[in-house]
Amino acid sequence: MAAPAAAERTTDSLLNPANKTNHGSETSSVAPKEPPDFVVDFVVKEVGSDLKSLKNVGELLEKLREENMALEEQVLSVSSSVPPKVSAALCAAEEARCSLEELLQRERLVSNKLHQHLQGAQPWMDRLGQTFNQVDIIERHLKYLRCLQHIEELSAAVQQCLMTSSVWEAIRAVDSMAALDAGLSQSGCSHLQDFLRETLHFWHKIIKDRLANDFEKILTQLHWPIISPPTQSLTPAANSQEISSQLDLLVTQLLALQTSDDLISQRASASSQGAPSTQMVSTATPLSQEPPLCLPIQIMLLPLGKRFRYHFYGNRQTNSLSKPEWYLTQVLMWMSNSSAFMEEKIQPILDRAGVAISARVELCRGLLCLVQEKVASDASRLLYDDVLFCHLVEEVLQFEKELRSNQSYPAVLPGLLHLLLDDAILQKWLTVEKKMAVEKMDAMLSAEGAWSSQYKDISDMDELKAPDCAETFMTLLQVITERYRALPCPSAQLKFLGLQRELVDDFRIRLTQVMKEESRCPLGPRYCAILNAVNYISTILGDWGDNVFFLQLQQAAVSLGEEVLQGLGVIELGRLASLEGSLFEGLLGLLDRLKGDMMGRLLEWTMREITENAKPYCQDRWLSLPSQHDQSTMTLSSSACPMMLCVRDRLLHLHQVLSLSLFQLAWQDVILSNHFSDGGAAQLQFDMTRNLFPLFGHYCKRPENFFKHVKEAYIILCLNIGSALLLRNLLKESAEEVRDWAITGDPSPESALNELGVYCLAPCDVLILLNLKASLPGQ
Repeated sequence: MAAPAAAERTTDSLLNPANKTNHGSETSSVAPKEPPDFVVDFVVKEVGSDLKSLKNVGELLEKLREENMALEEQVLSVSSSVPPKVSAALCAAEEARCSLEELLQRERLVSNKLHQHLQGAQPWMDRLGQTFNQVDIIERHLKYLRCLQHIEELSAAVQQCLMTSSVWEAIRAVDSMAALDAGLSQSGCSHLQDFLRETLHFWHKIIKDRLANDFEKILTQLHWPIISPPTQSLTPAANSQEISSQLDLLVTQLLALQTSDDLISQRASASSQGAPSTQMVSTATPLSQEPPLCLPIQIMLLPLGKRFRYHFYGNRQTNSLSKPEWYLTQVLMWMSNSSAFMEEKIQPILDRAGVAISARVELCRGLLCLVQEKVASDASRLLYDDVLFCHLVEEVLQFEKELRSNQSYPAVLPGLLHLLLDDAILQKWLTVEKKMAVEKMDAMLSAEGAWSSQYKDISDMDELKAPDCAETFMTLLQVITERYRALPCPSAQLKFLGLQRELVDDFRIRLTQVMKEESRCPLGPRYCAILNAVNYISTILGDWGDNVFFLQLQQAAVSLGEEVLQGLGVIELGRLASLEGSLFEGLLGLLDRLKGDMMGRLLEWTMREITENAKPYCQDRWLSLPSQHDQSTMTLSSSACPMMLCVRDRLLHLHQVLSLSLFQLAWQDVILSNHFSDGGAAQLQFDMTRNLFPLFGHYCKRPENFFKHVKEAYIILCLNIGSALLLRNLLKESAEEVRDWAITGDPSPESALNELGVYCLAPCDVLILLNLKASLPGQ
C-alpha cells in the first residue's frame, strides 16, 4: 500500500500547490517549479476532483512508464541505424570518385594515342586530299568535255539535218541547245557558255533565216503586206492548197523555234540595254514586261517596219513633227487592213498548234512597238513647243481611243498613254493645260456675248439660263476630263483633278470680281447672269460628285493620302472614304456661299421696291369698305394697283433672267396692321384670288400653294358672324384649357380649323385674326 499512499501524496501536492510549497520548505531550501499547464490539464482530465478516483493513479503511472520506455527504444533504434547508412553512402561516393579518376586517366591515355595517330596519319591525309582534288578536277574536266562533246554533237546533228532538209530534227536539236544553255545559266564556265551561245545563235540564225525566207515567199504570194483595203480575195486562185499547206508548215516550224528565239532575244536585250533592236521587239514598252512577239508575227512585221521607218524617219517630207497624225493614221489603217488576213490565214494555224494567242492582237502589238518608239522620240523633242506638244497629245489620245474601240485592242495591254506618264511629259502636259485654260477663261469672260445664254430663244433647253461663259467654262472642264480619263495611273488623274479644282476656284474669283462691279444694280441682267452662272457651275459639280468616274478617283485619293489632295485633314479624308463628301465639296461650299449672298442682295432689293409700292395698300381703310352685298361687282382696290404692277413687272423680269422662282411674298403686315369689316375682308380676298395669284399663274400651276397663310387668313376673315363667334369661343376655351375635348366629345381646335380648310395657321394666330373682324360683337 506504499505506492497508493505515495500516489495520493503526489496527487494532493498537484492539486494543492500551497501544500506542495509547505512540504517543499521542509525538504529543501529552494522552492520547486510550478508544474506546466498541460500537466495540470492532464491530471484534471484523468483524475478529476473526485478523491475516489485516486485509485487509478497507479495504473496511469504504469501506462505513462510504458509509453516512455517505448519512446526510448524507438530513439535508440533510430540512432543506432543512422550511422551505418551514412557510412555506406560515404563508401559508395569514395568508390565513384576512384572510378572517375580511373576513367579520366584512361581518357588521357586514349587522347594521347589518338593525337599521336593523327600526327602520323596527317601526311597520308594530305596526299589523299591531293589525290581527291585531282580526281575532282579530272571529273569536272570530263564533264566539261562531255558537255562540249554534246554541243558539238548537237551542232553536227543540226548541220546534218539541214543538209538533208530535216528541219524538224534541226529545230529539236536547237531546242536541246537552248535547254542546255538554260541549265548552264548558273555555271561559272563562262567560255563554255559563250561557245554554247555562239553555236546556238549560229544555227538558230541559219534555221530562222531559211524559214523566214520561205515564209516571206509564201507571204508574197498571199499579197502580204496588205497596205490598202483588200479589193479581191486574199487567197490566190492557183495552187492555193499547196500554198496553204506550206504556210501551215512554216508557221508551225517558226512557232517551234520560238523558245530559242526568246532566249536569244533576252540575251541580246540584257547585253545591250537601251540600244535600238533590229528585230521587231518592243523598245518602248511600259514598266510591266510583256512577252516577246510571236516569231511568225515578227517576220510578218518586217516589211511594215521598213515602210514605217522609210516614211517617218530621216529627211522625208512625211516625217513632220507637226503631223503626228500621219504615222498614227497609217498604223491604224495597217491594223484595219490586215485584220481579215490574220483572222483567216494565221489564226487557224495558231489554234491547231495550241498557241493561246490572237494573231490580230499580236500584229497590233508589233505595230504599236513602232509607234511607241516614234512617239517617245517626238515627245522629247516637243517639250519646248506648246502648240506642237498639245497637238501630239491630242493625236495620241485620239489614237488610243480608236485603238481600243475600232481595233478592239485589249485593255490589259498597254497602248500609247503610258508614254504620257513620263515625269517631264506629264508635267509639261499639266502646265500647257493650265496655260491654255486660263487663256480661254480670259477670252470667254471678255467675249461680247459672255453673259447671255445661247439657248435664250429655246425655252425647253434653257431651264438653268446659264450664260455662255459658264457653259463654255464647264465644257472646257469636261474636255479636260475626257482627255485624262483614259490615263492608266490614278495618281496622274488626280493631278489633273487638282488642276480642275484650281480652275474652278479661279473662275469663282473672277465671277466674284464682276459681281462686285454689278452689285449696285442687283436686278440688272449681268448680275442675274452671274447668279445663274454660279448656280449652273454648282449644279454641274454636284452631279460630277455622284459620277462613277469621280467616285473612283475619290477612293484613289483616299488610298493615296494627303500627298495627292493637299490641304485635306483627317476629317475630310474620312468623309471622302465614307462617301459622305465629294471631291468638289470645298468648292461647292464656296459657290453656295456666293450664291446665297447674291440671292440675299437680289431679294432685299426686290422686296424693298415691292414694300414701297405696297404701303398705300397696307394703309387702306379696310374697316369702312362696304359689304360685298352692297356692291354690284368687285373690282381691284385702287391702292393695290401700284403694288400689283410692281410685282408683275418684277416677276416678269426675274422670270426672264433667273432660272428659278425666288419669291414668296409675305402679306402678314397687310393683314395684322388693320381691322376688317366684312366688305374689307371680301375685298382682300378678291384682290388676292383674282389679281395677285394670277400673276404667279404663269410660273406655276397652283400659285395659291405659295400663299397658304394669306389664303387661310382671308378664309377666317370672311367667315359669317355665327361661325366666327363659335370658332372664337372654341379657341378661347382651348387657350384657357377649361375643356377636355376627349371627355366632352367636342371637336378639338385643330380639327375645327381643318374642317374650314385652315391647316397652316396656329389656333392663336386664328384667334388674332378673328379679333380683327369689325363685325363681331365686342370689337
